[in-house]
Amino acid sequence: MVESGQIDARLAEVKDRSLLVLDDDGPFRTRLSRALAAVGFDVSAASSVAEARALLKQAPPAFAVVDLRLEDGSGLEVVEALHEAREDSHAVILTGYGAIATAVAAVKAGAVDYLPKPADLEDVVNALLSSREDKPEPPENPMSADRVRWEHIQRVYELCNHNVSETARRLNMHRRTLQRILAKRAPR
Repeated sequence: MVESGQIDARLAEVKDRSLLVLDDDGPFRTRLSRALAAVGFDVSAASSVAEARALLKQAPPAFAVVDLRLEDGSGLEVVEALHEAREDSHAVILTGYGAIATAVAAVKAGAVDYLPKPADLEDVVNALLSSREDKPEPPENPMSADRVRWEHIQRVYELCNHNVSETARRLNMHRRTLQRILAKRAPR
C-alpha cells in the first residue's frame, strides 16, 4: 500500500504535476487515472496514440504512464514524442508483454522505467518520481524463470501471427511441445 505521507512529501517538491495516462483498456485507464489524481497528479487520459499526440501538442505533460501495445500503434511513439517536446519529462512504460528488447527500446525512447502489468500504484509513483540516475530497487516478487519463459514464448507466438509451426521453428522447439505449452495457463 502507498504511504500517502511519503508521496505527499515527494510530490510537494514537484512544481508541474501534469501527467498523461495512455492505455486502451478503459477500466484500467480509469482506475489508474483516479488513483494517480488522488495521490496529487493533474491527470489527463488518452486511449490511443492519436489522442495522446493531440494532448502532447496542446501541453506536453511532465509525467506519463504509457501502455506499450495500443490498437493504433506503439506507446514508444508517444514516449519519443513526449521526450522531444519536453526533455525533462518522466515517462513510464506499463506492459503485459514484457521483453528485454522492448525494455531497451523504451529506455532509448526516453522512458525512465519499464514496469510489467499489473503494477502497484506505489511502484508507478516511485518510477515517475525517480531521477534518471536512480537505480531501481530489485522487485520483491520477481517473475519466476518459468513465467519469463512463458512470456517469451507468448510474445514470439504473437509476432508469428499465432502460427504454431513458425513459432516452433523460431524457438528451435518441437511443434507438439510448443502446443502443450500454449495449452497451459501462465505460470506464476
